[in-house]
Amino acid sequence: MAGRRYFGPSLDTRALNSRAEGIPLPIRRLLAAVLLSAAAIQAAPPLTTIRDTVFKADGSRFDGYVIIEWRSFDASDTSFIGRNRIQLRVTDGFLNARLVPTTTAAGSAYYSVRYVANGSIQFSEFWAVPASAALVRVRDIRIPDPLLGPAQSGAVTAIEITDVDGLRNELDTRPVKSVTFAHPRAAIINDDGAIESAAGNPADCVRVDGSSGPCGGAATAVTGTFVDGETPSGSVNGSNVAYVLSQAPNPASSLLMYRNGILQKRFLDYDLTGATVTFSAPSTPQPGDVLLASYRTAGTGGTLPQVVCTNAGAATGGTGSTMLGSCSIPAGLLRPGDRLELLFDYTHEGSATGWQADVRFGAALVVSRTAAAGSAMLSGRASLGFHASGAQWSSQTWGQAAALDSGVGAAAENLAAPITVEFRGNLGSASAETVTLRNYSVVRYPAP
Repeated sequence: MAGRRYFGPSLDTRALNSRAEGIPLPIRRLLAAVLLSAAAIQAAPPLTTIRDTVFKADGSRFDGYVIIEWRSFDASDTSFIGRNRIQLRVTDGFLNARLVPTTTAAGSAYYSVRYVANGSIQFSEFWAVPASAALVRVRDIRIPDPLLGPAQSGAVTAIEITDVDGLRNELDTRPVKSVTFAHPRAAIINDDGAIESAAGNPADCVRVDGSSGPCGGAATAVTGTFVDGETPSGSVNGSNVAYVLSQAPNPASSLLMYRNGILQKRFLDYDLTGATVTFSAPSTPQPGDVLLASYRTAGTGGTLPQVVCTNAGAATGGTGSTMLGSCSIPAGLLRPGDRLELLFDYTHEGSATGWQADVRFGAALVVSRTAAAGSAMLSGRASLGFHASGAQWSSQTWGQAAALDSGVGAAAENLAAPITVEFRGNLGSASAETVTLRNYSVVRYPAP
């Protein structure tokens, strides 16, 4: 089978058998095999999560986009992956991508990755993604250029401009930078046909003749900002409908929300509350969908928060501490001056036994709350402020039949290594009841 194909609604095998009188037995067996395999054919291909912190050569964190492209290939489960590309936002070095493995594909397959900032490609590389249930880093999947064969490793013969027919004329007709060209400034063409930078104040307007001056006759302060091509935070898993933008659109009508390049309609496909975009059930983003948002804001207002993880958790009926949700923080993402907030909501299904909720940041236990048998809900938050030698944390929990409780302490985690945030729970004694982590979020407030 070359790839998966949808076979349409399933058939009633009893009705098929009743109509199969006179059909040879081998043909009937073949039809039955097709029916049994139809459900499996429609399953989604496996995905591997790549998460890392990207730095530039000068030690600063990369801020821009990654464009990931691939040619058509067949995944390990025979799913046909059509040729395409996606664009992901990288904020303050945080890179997170989920891709179909290529090392287990039928034939040669790989991803071409370009890092774009300030409107130009900063660098590029190639990835070979393995099948992995654990997170992988970029260094684990980076490969040499697949298009460069052994013949490319020898001496390289220089090609002169005159060796290429017509190249000299084409180069001569292209505009060149003048001595007054500077970045970043608006570009204009001077009398010699060269590119130079417009003169004037940053708030001035440039006219068609290249001159500049105050906009509207008087210079006005620019207080608003534009956000273009942002990928909202949130798991694109087929069930999540809530996604968070880095800022609240202002006005709200300025938001242009795209799903796979198709403009979505507010109040029909989604609704907007503050910085949260909530899709309607028929328009729920599916795995592999690309979400992009462009909008205006009232102003920058300082450093913006970054949602590292947000999701629904699992449930347990055991008496031992069980991890119901987790968030993996890449090495080097946190630094002195950052703040991290952990928010969570638990429920208890039953009323015969007490229960426990714990939250860990690495090895540090930042929340440990015991709830009575009659307490059906518990919520809370923990905040960690990072300094040169670790972090200081504080926490608060409250709930139904559970008074407000608080705590404070210190965590001595190595910020240069990956750190896992764990949300745990368990029952106080064996019973048929359960403890469920309904929702959790990990939000980072980066230092300026």
